[in-house]
Amino acid sequence: MNETFAGTKVIGHRGAAGTHPENTMLSFQEAHRVGADGIEFDVQVSRDGIPVVIHDEQVDRTTNGSGWVKDFTFEELQRLDAGSWKHESFAGARIPALSELLAWAKDTELFLNIELKTGVIQYPHLEQLVISLVEEYGLQNRVILSSFNHYSLVEAHRINPNIETAILFMEGLYEPWNYARSLGASGLHCYWPIATVPQLVQGAHEAKMPLRPFTVNEDEYLRTFMQYGMAVFTDYPEKALAIRADLHETIQARKEN
Repeated sequence: MNETFAGTKVIGHRGAAGTHPENTMLSFQEAHRVGADGIEFDVQVSRDGIPVVIHDEQVDRTTNGSGWVKDFTFEELQRLDAGSWKHESFAGARIPALSELLAWAKDTELFLNIELKTGVIQYPHLEQLVISLVEEYGLQNRVILSSFNHYSLVEAHRINPNIETAILFMEGLYEPWNYARSLGASGLHCYWPIATVPQLVQGAHEAKMPLRPFTVNEDEYLRTFMQYGMAVFTDYPEKALAIRADLHETIQARKEN
């Protein structure tokens, strides 16, 4: 595990998806601008084999196009407007290539959580394509690979066991730290309500496996999970950072008194 990624880190979910068009460079740049510790994003593959950053298997929700990502060439995907759906001021934002995002991120200090989107479409060699680019940009120690398709995580660990992997899950799995270790994974990325289960929180802590809930947007739960010492995925990194700063200030004041 990357120890510097543990603790009360703020990870911008799809960048700063609450205020900017998700999974675009504009969104990632905003997360970086406000001081997020890391960013999370999703990777799929174009028809001509280029890893691209987009969440849905279809382009309909977040672009002015229609159809499956896998059926577009990279050049065709680049022609789509991926910003106007959020607000007209973001018109012209594009679906980034993974290589474009990694080239930019290399010159930052951001941690990168890359979600391998193989739950619906079984993209051939997605794991190898992603890992090859991560290695090309020398980002192995700043990357976590996650997926709901845990077969993808096993494959990723086989290709490069030095890159951290984390299981994504939505259910109250029993002792998920043991299951994660059986896959070679070392992180637990759960739907945020699951992170309120005391047995899970205590068990993950005792197993020394980080529990990082997603997608935490409400002030109350951001504060709660940060008090537990968890990293959080959030659509609103600027707000989360303000809450973290307030918590630190409160703790410091108590120490001084």
